[in-house]
Amino acid sequence: RVYVDGKVADEFIGLLLEKTAKIKIGDPTQRDVWFGPVITQAAVKKFEEAASAARKGGTMLAGGERLSGSEFDNGNFVEPTIAKLPLEHELFQRELFLPFLALAVVPSFDRALEEANRSQLGLTGGLFSQDDAEISRFFDEMQAGVLYVNRRSGATTGAWPGVQSFCGWKGSGITGKGGCGPYYVEQFMREQSRTRML
Repeated sequence: RVYVDGKVADEFIGLLLEKTAKIKIGDPTQRDVWFGPVITQAAVKKFEEAASAARKGGTMLAGGERLSGSEFDNGNFVEPTIAKLPLEHELFQRELFLPFLALAVVPSFDRALEEANRSQLGLTGGLFSQDDAEISRFFDEMQAGVLYVNRRSGATTGAWPGVQSFCGWKGSGITGKGGCGPYYVEQFMREQSRTRML
């Protein structure tokens, strides 16, 4: 999900579409390919259902189709997809794990934060802002397990594996027991004293 401030929406959407159009799709073992197939036929079906739902309630800005022909016949290839949707659209409440971006234009940072927290999901959350007050509020109020601000690269999940714990809040992830961080194992340990008398 992306909630973009109306003041920058046109520029943001233009750049997003430009970058998306440049993504090379194909065999992920090739060095110049950064976008391979989805994992299963069931994922393709889920993708097609999401695309259909997006078309009914919003505007498809990019993608939305399964790819076929040539190299795409031997895999579960779909287009990277961006759908501009109304805030009440059901896709904002689903965790698709697909190359599918639900986007809404909002009037303010406050509304974006409100909408993001309205979701019953909370795996990761990101913010791009130069406003210190917004950044502080985001870290204090955003309801997700992994948060990042102004981060342009890294793992697709938003977490830095081996450095940050990876845990979701609410209906995402494992509800707070984060993995991969330095304190991961300790969360599952219980202290116990043992005495054996001879």
